[in-house]
Amino acid sequence: MKLLGILMAGALAAYAAGETVLIQNADVYPVNGAPIKGISLLIQDGKILDMGAKIVAPKGAMVLDVKGLRVYPGMIDSATDLGLEEIESIRESVDTNELGDFMPQLKALSAVNPDSEHFGVVRVNGITGAVTLPSLGGRGGGGGQLISGQAALLHTDGWTWEEMEINRSVAMCLNFPAAGGRGGRGGGGGMPADVQDMFPGAGGAAGNAQRAVLDQIAKLNTFFDDARKYQKAKAAHLPDFHPDLKFDAMIPVLEGKMPLAVSAARANTIHDAIAWAEKQNVKIVILQPREISKAGPELKAKNVPVILGRVLALPENEDAEYDQAFTQPLEAYKAGVKFALGTFTNEFVRDLPYQAATAVAYGLPHDEALKALTINPAEIWGAGDKLGSVEKGKYADLLITDGDPMDIRTQIRHLFINGKEITLSNKQVRLYERYSGRQ
Repeated sequence: MKLLGILMAGALAAYAAGETVLIQNADVYPVNGAPIKGISLLIQDGKILDMGAKIVAPKGAMVLDVKGLRVYPGMIDSATDLGLEEIESIRESVDTNELGDFMPQLKALSAVNPDSEHFGVVRVNGITGAVTLPSLGGRGGGGGQLISGQAALLHTDGWTWEEMEINRSVAMCLNFPAAGGRGGRGGGGGMPADVQDMFPGAGGAAGNAQRAVLDQIAKLNTFFDDARKYQKAKAAHLPDFHPDLKFDAMIPVLEGKMPLAVSAARANTIHDAIAWAEKQNVKIVILQPREISKAGPELKAKNVPVILGRVLALPENEDAEYDQAFTQPLEAYKAGVKFALGTFTNEFVRDLPYQAATAVAYGLPHDEALKALTINPAEIWGAGDKLGSVEKGKYADLLITDGDPMDIRTQIRHLFINGKEITLSNKQVRLYERYSGRQ
Protein backbone atom coordinates (compact mmCIF):
# COMPACT_ATOMS: atom_id res chain seq x y z
CA MET A 1 0.00 0.00 0.00
CA LYS A 2 2.86 2.35 0.81
CA LEU A 3 4.44 1.71 -2.61
CA LEU A 4 1.09 2.32 -4.31
CA GLY A 5 0.74 5.62 -2.47
CA ILE A 6 4.21 6.71 -3.56
CA LEU A 7 3.46 5.81 -7.20
CA MET A 8 0.14 7.67 -7.16
CA ALA A 9 1.74 10.74 -5.58
CA GLY A 10 4.46 10.67 -8.22
CA ALA A 11 1.90 10.41 -11.01
CA LEU A 12 -0.08 13.35 -9.68
CA ALA A 13 3.08 15.43 -9.29
CA ALA A 14 4.08 14.62 -12.87
CA TYR A 15 0.68 15.71 -14.13
CA ALA A 16 0.77 18.93 -12.11
CA ALA A 17 4.22 19.77 -13.40
CA GLY A 18 3.27 19.02 -17.02
CA GLU A 19 5.55 18.11 -19.87
CA THR A 20 8.34 20.23 -21.27
CA VAL A 21 7.49 20.87 -24.91
CA LEU A 22 9.23 22.89 -27.60
CA ILE A 23 6.95 23.96 -30.45
CA GLN A 24 9.07 24.90 -33.45
CA ASN A 25 8.46 26.87 -36.66
CA ALA A 26 5.12 28.20 -35.49
CA ASP A 27 3.19 31.11 -36.96
CA VAL A 28 1.92 32.64 -33.73
CA TYR A 29 -1.24 34.74 -33.59
CA PRO A 30 -1.01 36.18 -30.06
CA VAL A 31 -4.30 38.18 -30.34
CA ASN A 32 -2.93 41.17 -28.43
CA GLY A 33 -0.34 41.88 -31.12
CA ALA A 34 0.60 41.29 -34.72
CA PRO A 35 1.23 37.70 -35.95
CA ILE A 36 4.80 36.45 -35.57
CA LYS A 37 6.03 34.05 -38.23
CA GLY A 38 8.30 31.06 -37.73
CA ILE A 39 9.15 31.23 -34.02
CA SER A 40 9.40 28.68 -31.21
CA LEU A 41 7.49 28.36 -27.96
CA LEU A 42 8.86 26.58 -24.90
CA ILE A 43 6.24 25.12 -22.57
CA GLN A 44 7.15 24.05 -19.06
CA ASP A 45 5.12 23.45 -15.90
CA GLY A 46 1.92 24.21 -17.77
CA LYS A 47 2.97 27.69 -18.88
CA ILE A 48 4.72 29.41 -21.77
CA LEU A 49 8.27 29.73 -20.49
CA ASP A 50 9.79 31.43 -23.53
CA MET A 51 9.09 32.58 -27.08
CA GLY A 52 11.59 33.42 -29.78
CA ALA A 53 13.33 32.60 -33.02
CA LYS A 54 16.18 30.56 -31.55
CA ILE A 55 15.27 28.43 -28.55
CA VAL A 56 17.23 25.26 -27.82
CA ALA A 57 15.18 22.32 -26.64
CA PRO A 58 16.02 21.34 -23.04
CA LYS A 59 17.14 17.79 -22.42
CA GLY A 60 14.23 15.40 -22.47
CA ALA A 61 11.80 17.90 -23.98
CA MET A 62 9.23 16.83 -26.53
CA VAL A 63 9.86 18.67 -29.81
CA LEU A 64 6.90 19.43 -32.04
CA ASP A 65 7.56 20.91 -35.48
CA VAL A 66 4.46 22.74 -36.72
CA LYS A 67 5.81 24.41 -39.85
CA GLY A 68 2.96 25.85 -41.89
CA LEU A 69 0.54 25.78 -38.96
CA ARG A 70 -0.81 28.55 -36.76
CA VAL A 71 -0.81 28.89 -32.97
CA TYR A 72 -3.69 30.70 -31.26
CA PRO A 73 -4.70 31.07 -27.60
CA GLY A 74 -7.47 28.73 -26.52
CA MET A 75 -11.02 30.03 -26.73
CA ILE A 76 -13.16 30.79 -23.67
CA ASP A 77 -16.95 30.50 -23.36
CA SER A 78 -17.88 33.26 -20.91
CA ALA A 79 -21.25 31.87 -19.79
CA THR A 80 -22.28 28.24 -19.75
CA ASP A 81 -23.24 25.38 -17.46
CA LEU A 82 -20.58 22.96 -18.64
CA GLY A 83 -20.07 20.20 -16.13
CA LEU A 84 -23.29 21.01 -14.28
CA GLU A 85 -25.78 19.65 -16.80
CA GLU A 86 -25.41 16.46 -18.80
CA ILE A 87 -28.87 15.72 -20.23
CA GLU A 88 -31.41 18.48 -19.73
CA SER A 89 -34.40 16.13 -19.67
CA ILE A 90 -32.87 13.88 -17.00
CA ARG A 91 -33.27 15.69 -13.71
CA GLU A 92 -30.60 13.67 -11.90
CA SER A 93 -27.92 14.88 -14.33
CA VAL A 94 -28.68 18.58 -13.80
CA ASP A 95 -27.08 20.40 -10.85
CA THR A 96 -28.25 24.00 -11.23
CA ASN A 97 -30.99 26.26 -9.82
CA GLU A 98 -30.89 25.41 -6.14
CA LEU A 99 -33.75 26.51 -3.90
CA GLY A 100 -33.58 29.78 -1.98
CA ASP A 101 -33.58 33.46 -2.93
CA PHE A 102 -30.08 34.10 -1.55
CA MET A 103 -27.51 31.32 -1.98
CA PRO A 104 -24.16 33.17 -2.34
CA GLN A 105 -22.23 30.42 -0.54
CA LEU A 106 -22.85 27.89 -3.34
CA LYS A 107 -19.87 27.32 -5.65
CA ALA A 108 -20.51 25.97 -9.12
CA LEU A 109 -17.02 24.46 -9.35
CA SER A 110 -17.59 21.96 -6.55
CA ALA A 111 -20.51 20.48 -8.50
CA VAL A 112 -18.68 20.20 -11.84
CA ASN A 113 -18.45 16.68 -13.26
CA PRO A 114 -15.00 16.34 -14.90
CA ASP A 115 -16.19 13.22 -16.73
CA SER A 116 -18.97 15.04 -18.55
CA GLU A 117 -19.04 14.09 -22.22
CA HIS A 118 -19.59 17.74 -23.09
CA PHE A 119 -15.99 18.65 -22.21
CA GLY A 120 -14.59 16.34 -24.89
CA VAL A 121 -17.00 17.75 -27.45
CA VAL A 122 -15.99 21.37 -26.84
CA ARG A 123 -12.26 20.65 -26.60
CA VAL A 124 -12.01 19.31 -30.15
CA ASN A 125 -13.36 22.65 -31.39
CA GLY A 126 -10.79 24.70 -29.51
CA ILE A 127 -12.63 25.72 -26.34
CA THR A 128 -10.05 25.40 -23.56
CA GLY A 129 -11.73 27.55 -20.91
CA ALA A 130 -15.22 28.31 -19.67
CA VAL A 131 -17.12 30.26 -17.05
CA THR A 132 -19.70 27.87 -15.63
CA LEU A 133 -22.66 29.43 -13.83
CA PRO A 134 -24.64 27.97 -10.92
CA SER A 135 -27.85 29.05 -12.63
CA LEU A 136 -28.77 30.03 -16.16
CA GLY A 137 -31.80 31.97 -14.99
CA GLY A 138 -30.34 34.89 -16.93
CA ARG A 139 -31.54 33.35 -20.23
CA GLY A 140 -34.45 35.75 -20.09
CA GLY A 141 -33.24 38.27 -17.58
CA GLY A 142 -35.06 36.78 -14.63
CA GLY A 143 -35.03 33.45 -12.90
CA GLY A 144 -36.04 31.73 -9.69
CA GLN A 145 -33.35 33.23 -7.44
CA LEU A 146 -31.90 36.62 -6.69
CA ILE A 147 -28.37 35.45 -5.84
CA SER A 148 -27.69 31.93 -7.11
CA GLY A 149 -24.05 31.45 -6.13
CA GLN A 150 -20.50 31.76 -7.42
CA ALA A 151 -19.47 31.17 -11.02
CA ALA A 152 -16.18 29.41 -11.76
CA LEU A 153 -13.55 29.94 -14.43
CA LEU A 154 -12.10 26.57 -15.40
CA HIS A 155 -10.04 24.63 -17.90
CA THR A 156 -12.05 22.18 -19.97
CA ASP A 157 -9.70 19.33 -19.06
CA GLY A 158 -8.69 17.71 -15.79
CA TRP A 159 -9.09 14.56 -13.71
CA THR A 160 -10.88 16.46 -10.94
CA TRP A 161 -12.58 19.81 -10.58
CA GLU A 162 -9.62 20.95 -8.48
CA GLU A 163 -7.31 20.34 -11.46
CA MET A 164 -9.70 22.18 -13.78
CA GLU A 165 -9.88 25.26 -11.57
CA ILE A 166 -8.54 28.61 -12.69
CA ASN A 167 -10.69 30.67 -10.32
CA ARG A 168 -13.40 28.96 -8.29
CA SER A 169 -15.06 32.27 -7.40
CA VAL A 170 -14.81 34.42 -10.49
CA ALA A 171 -18.17 36.18 -9.97
CA MET A 172 -21.31 36.19 -7.85
CA CYS A 173 -24.42 35.59 -9.95
CA LEU A 174 -27.36 37.96 -9.54
CA ASN A 175 -30.67 37.83 -11.41
CA PHE A 176 -31.66 41.47 -11.26
CA PRO A 177 -35.41 41.95 -10.69
CA ALA A 178 -37.27 42.94 -13.83
CA ALA A 179 -40.90 43.18 -14.91
CA GLY A 180 -41.78 39.88 -16.52
CA GLY A 181 -38.94 38.18 -14.61
CA ARG A 182 -38.88 37.76 -10.86
CA GLY A 183 -41.33 40.62 -10.56
CA GLY A 184 -43.96 38.46 -12.21
CA ARG A 185 -44.24 36.33 -9.10
CA GLY A 186 -46.45 38.93 -7.52
CA GLY A 187 -45.87 40.71 -4.27
CA GLY A 188 -46.99 43.99 -2.88
CA GLY A 189 -46.67 46.12 0.16
CA GLY A 190 -45.23 49.56 0.54
CA MET A 191 -42.14 50.72 -1.29
CA PRO A 192 -39.19 51.92 0.81
CA ALA A 193 -38.15 55.51 0.22
CA ASP A 194 -34.63 54.60 -0.88
CA VAL A 195 -36.05 52.29 -3.56
CA GLN A 196 -38.53 54.95 -4.75
CA ASP A 197 -35.63 57.39 -5.10
CA MET A 198 -34.06 55.05 -7.65
CA PHE A 199 -37.29 55.00 -9.68
CA PRO A 200 -39.00 58.40 -9.57
CA GLY A 201 -42.53 58.25 -10.91
CA ALA A 202 -42.96 54.56 -10.03
CA GLY A 203 -45.28 55.18 -7.11
CA GLY A 204 -48.99 54.46 -6.95
CA ALA A 205 -49.39 54.57 -10.72
CA ALA A 206 -47.14 51.55 -11.19
CA GLY A 207 -48.83 48.24 -11.86
CA ASN A 208 -48.53 45.07 -9.86
CA ALA A 209 -45.52 43.89 -11.83
CA GLN A 210 -43.58 47.09 -11.16
CA ARG A 211 -44.47 47.01 -7.47
CA ALA A 212 -43.27 43.42 -7.29
CA VAL A 213 -39.97 44.42 -8.88
CA LEU A 214 -39.50 47.19 -6.34
CA ASP A 215 -40.29 44.78 -3.53
CA GLN A 216 -37.61 42.42 -4.79
CA ILE A 217 -35.07 45.25 -5.03
CA ALA A 218 -35.93 46.24 -1.47
CA LYS A 219 -35.35 42.63 -0.43
CA LEU A 220 -32.00 42.70 -2.22
CA ASN A 221 -31.03 45.95 -0.49
CA THR A 222 -31.88 44.48 2.89
CA PHE A 223 -29.69 41.47 2.22
CA PHE A 224 -26.75 43.71 1.28
CA ASP A 225 -27.30 45.86 4.37
CA ASP A 226 -27.25 42.75 6.55
CA ALA A 227 -24.11 41.55 4.78
CA ARG A 228 -22.34 44.83 5.53
CA LYS A 229 -23.34 44.64 9.20
CA TYR A 230 -21.92 41.13 9.28
CA GLN A 231 -18.71 42.32 7.59
CA LYS A 232 -18.22 45.02 10.24
CA ALA A 233 -18.99 42.64 13.10
CA LYS A 234 -16.49 40.10 11.80
CA ALA A 235 -13.78 42.73 11.38
CA ALA A 236 -14.41 43.99 14.92
CA HIS A 237 -14.04 40.48 16.42
CA LEU A 238 -17.12 40.99 18.56
CA PRO A 239 -17.50 38.39 21.34
CA ASP A 240 -21.03 37.43 20.30
CA PHE A 241 -20.11 37.07 16.61
CA HIS A 242 -21.44 33.93 14.90
CA PRO A 243 -20.13 32.86 11.46
CA ASP A 244 -22.64 32.75 8.61
CA LEU A 245 -21.66 31.09 5.32
CA LYS A 246 -24.00 33.27 3.24
CA PHE A 247 -22.64 36.56 4.53
CA ASP A 248 -19.04 35.29 4.50
CA ALA A 249 -19.45 34.61 0.78
CA MET A 250 -20.59 38.21 0.21
CA ILE A 251 -17.50 39.86 1.73
CA PRO A 252 -15.36 39.67 -1.49
CA VAL A 253 -18.25 41.33 -3.36
CA LEU A 254 -18.51 44.13 -0.81
CA GLU A 255 -14.74 44.62 -0.89
CA GLY A 256 -14.74 44.94 -4.67
CA LYS A 257 -12.65 41.81 -5.14
CA MET A 258 -15.41 39.82 -6.86
CA PRO A 259 -17.84 41.29 -9.43
CA LEU A 260 -21.53 40.58 -9.61
CA ALA A 261 -22.53 38.83 -12.84
CA VAL A 262 -25.89 40.50 -13.36
CA SER A 263 -28.55 39.03 -15.63
CA ALA A 264 -30.28 42.04 -17.21
CA ALA A 265 -31.72 41.91 -20.71
CA ARG A 266 -33.60 45.13 -21.42
CA ALA A 267 -32.16 48.62 -21.57
CA ASN A 268 -34.28 49.87 -18.67
CA THR A 269 -33.28 46.87 -16.51
CA ILE A 270 -29.61 47.46 -17.38
CA HIS A 271 -29.98 51.12 -16.39
CA ASP A 272 -31.61 50.13 -13.10
CA ALA A 273 -28.90 47.53 -12.41
CA ILE A 274 -26.12 50.06 -13.02
CA ALA A 275 -27.82 52.63 -10.76
CA TRP A 276 -28.30 50.02 -8.04
CA ALA A 277 -24.66 48.83 -8.31
CA GLU A 278 -23.39 52.39 -7.99
CA LYS A 279 -25.45 52.89 -4.87
CA GLN A 280 -24.15 49.63 -3.42
CA ASN A 281 -20.58 50.43 -4.56
CA VAL A 282 -20.05 47.02 -6.20
CA LYS A 283 -18.59 45.95 -9.54
CA ILE A 284 -20.85 44.37 -12.13
CA VAL A 285 -20.70 42.50 -15.43
CA ILE A 286 -23.93 42.43 -17.44
CA LEU A 287 -25.00 39.02 -18.75
CA GLN A 288 -26.91 38.58 -22.01
CA PRO A 289 -28.09 42.13 -22.71
CA ARG A 290 -30.57 42.37 -25.59
CA GLU A 291 -30.68 46.10 -26.26
CA ILE A 292 -27.07 47.20 -26.69
CA SER A 293 -28.04 49.97 -29.11
CA LYS A 294 -30.03 51.65 -26.31
CA ALA A 295 -27.88 50.72 -23.30
CA GLY A 296 -24.48 51.05 -25.00
CA PRO A 297 -23.71 54.71 -24.16
CA GLU A 298 -24.37 54.19 -20.45
CA LEU A 299 -22.42 50.90 -20.36
CA LYS A 300 -19.49 52.68 -21.99
CA ALA A 301 -19.68 55.69 -19.69
CA LYS A 302 -19.79 53.50 -16.58
CA ASN A 303 -17.11 51.10 -17.91
CA VAL A 304 -19.39 48.07 -17.47
CA PRO A 305 -18.43 45.03 -19.59
CA VAL A 306 -21.01 42.65 -21.02
CA ILE A 307 -21.28 38.97 -21.93
CA LEU A 308 -23.36 38.66 -25.08
CA GLY A 309 -25.53 35.64 -25.73
CA ARG A 310 -25.60 33.41 -28.79
CA VAL A 311 -25.19 35.20 -32.10
CA LEU A 312 -26.73 32.29 -34.01
CA ALA A 313 -30.19 32.87 -32.57
CA LEU A 314 -33.66 33.76 -33.79
CA PRO A 315 -35.22 37.19 -33.22
CA GLU A 316 -36.95 37.50 -29.87
CA ASN A 317 -40.33 38.51 -31.28
CA GLU A 318 -42.14 38.97 -34.57
CA ASP A 319 -41.44 42.71 -34.65
CA ALA A 320 -37.67 42.36 -34.25
CA GLU A 321 -35.23 42.58 -37.13
CA TYR A 322 -34.20 39.21 -38.56
CA ASP A 323 -30.54 39.97 -37.75
CA GLN A 324 -31.20 41.17 -34.20
CA ALA A 325 -28.82 38.64 -32.60
CA PHE A 326 -26.32 38.73 -35.48
CA THR A 327 -25.57 42.43 -35.04
CA GLN A 328 -25.33 42.61 -31.22
CA PRO A 329 -21.50 42.26 -31.18
CA LEU A 330 -21.15 45.01 -33.81
CA GLU A 331 -23.40 47.30 -31.78
CA ALA A 332 -21.32 46.68 -28.66
CA TYR A 333 -18.13 47.38 -30.60
CA LYS A 334 -19.49 50.60 -32.06
CA ALA A 335 -20.61 51.72 -28.60
CA GLY A 336 -17.11 51.09 -27.21
CA VAL A 337 -18.41 48.49 -24.74
CA LYS A 338 -16.02 45.73 -23.74
CA PHE A 339 -17.67 42.41 -24.56
CA ALA A 340 -17.13 38.68 -24.71
CA LEU A 341 -19.30 35.88 -26.03
CA GLY A 342 -21.14 33.22 -24.06
CA THR A 343 -23.53 30.52 -25.19
CA PHE A 344 -25.57 30.25 -21.95
CA THR A 345 -25.99 26.53 -22.66
CA ASN A 346 -23.82 23.44 -22.84
CA GLU A 347 -25.12 22.03 -26.12
CA PHE A 348 -23.97 25.00 -28.21
CA VAL A 349 -20.57 25.65 -26.63
CA ARG A 350 -18.85 23.78 -29.46
CA ASP A 351 -20.28 26.36 -31.90
CA LEU A 352 -18.62 29.28 -30.09
CA PRO A 353 -16.12 30.09 -32.90
CA TYR A 354 -18.94 30.12 -35.44
CA GLN A 355 -20.99 32.48 -33.27
CA ALA A 356 -18.08 34.91 -33.60
CA ALA A 357 -17.76 34.22 -37.34
CA THR A 358 -21.42 35.15 -37.85
CA ALA A 359 -20.78 38.46 -36.09
CA VAL A 360 -17.91 39.08 -38.52
CA ALA A 361 -20.23 38.41 -41.46
CA TYR A 362 -22.50 41.13 -40.06
CA GLY A 363 -19.85 43.79 -39.72
CA LEU A 364 -17.74 43.07 -36.62
CA PRO A 365 -13.99 43.39 -37.38
CA HIS A 366 -12.29 39.99 -37.47
CA ASP A 367 -9.71 40.89 -34.83
CA GLU A 368 -12.44 42.07 -32.45
CA ALA A 369 -14.32 38.80 -32.89
CA LEU A 370 -11.20 36.83 -31.98
CA LYS A 371 -10.65 39.02 -28.93
CA ALA A 372 -14.23 38.32 -27.81
CA LEU A 373 -13.28 34.63 -27.60
CA THR A 374 -9.86 35.05 -25.95
CA ILE A 375 -8.34 38.11 -24.31
CA ASN A 376 -11.62 39.97 -23.61
CA PRO A 377 -13.15 37.22 -21.46
CA ALA A 378 -9.83 36.71 -19.70
CA GLU A 379 -9.68 40.40 -18.78
CA ILE A 380 -13.38 40.72 -17.92
CA TRP A 381 -13.10 37.80 -15.49
CA GLY A 382 -9.87 39.03 -13.91
CA ALA A 383 -7.56 36.47 -15.52
CA GLY A 384 -5.87 38.62 -18.14
CA ASP A 385 -2.48 37.80 -16.64
CA LYS A 386 -3.10 34.06 -17.03
CA LEU A 387 -5.15 33.49 -20.18
CA GLY A 388 -6.39 34.92 -23.44
CA SER A 389 -3.21 35.53 -25.44
CA VAL A 390 0.01 33.80 -26.41
CA GLU A 391 2.53 35.41 -24.05
CA LYS A 392 5.38 34.39 -21.77
CA GLY A 393 4.19 33.45 -18.32
CA LYS A 394 0.61 32.62 -19.29
CA TYR A 395 -1.04 29.21 -19.25
CA ALA A 396 -0.14 27.13 -22.28
CA ASP A 397 -3.74 26.87 -23.47
CA LEU A 398 -3.04 26.73 -27.18
CA LEU A 399 -4.63 25.76 -30.48
CA ILE A 400 -2.45 24.65 -33.35
CA THR A 401 -4.50 24.89 -36.53
CA ASP A 402 -4.19 24.87 -40.30
CA GLY A 403 -6.22 28.07 -40.63
CA ASP A 404 -8.48 30.60 -38.96
CA PRO A 405 -10.18 28.94 -35.94
CA MET A 406 -13.42 30.79 -36.76
CA ASP A 407 -13.53 29.16 -40.20
CA ILE A 408 -15.58 25.95 -40.10
CA ARG A 409 -13.18 24.36 -42.61
CA THR A 410 -10.19 24.76 -40.28
CA GLN A 411 -8.81 21.66 -38.58
CA ILE A 412 -7.24 21.73 -35.13
CA ARG A 413 -4.09 19.62 -35.39
CA HIS A 414 -2.88 19.91 -31.78
CA LEU A 415 -4.47 21.19 -28.59
CA PHE A 416 -2.74 22.09 -25.33
CA ILE A 417 -4.50 22.81 -22.04
CA ASN A 418 -2.40 23.84 -19.07
CA GLY A 419 0.68 22.70 -20.98
CA LYS A 420 -0.63 19.20 -21.60
CA GLU A 421 -1.37 17.98 -25.13
CA ILE A 422 -4.95 16.78 -25.29
CA THR A 423 -6.16 13.86 -27.40
CA LEU A 424 -8.62 15.19 -29.95
CA SER A 425 -11.33 12.67 -29.26
CA ASN A 426 -14.79 12.53 -27.73
CA LYS A 427 -17.90 10.39 -27.69
CA GLN A 428 -18.93 11.47 -31.17
CA VAL A 429 -15.50 10.67 -32.63
CA ARG A 430 -15.47 7.30 -30.88
CA LEU A 431 -18.90 6.40 -32.25
CA TYR A 432 -17.86 7.47 -35.75
CA GLU A 433 -14.73 5.36 -35.62
CA ARG A 434 -16.69 2.40 -34.28
CA TYR A 435 -19.40 2.35 -36.91
CA SER A 436 -17.74 3.87 -40.00
CA GLY A 437 -15.82 0.65 -40.64
CA ARG A 438 -18.73 -1.67 -40.01
CA GLN A 439 -19.39 -4.10 -42.87
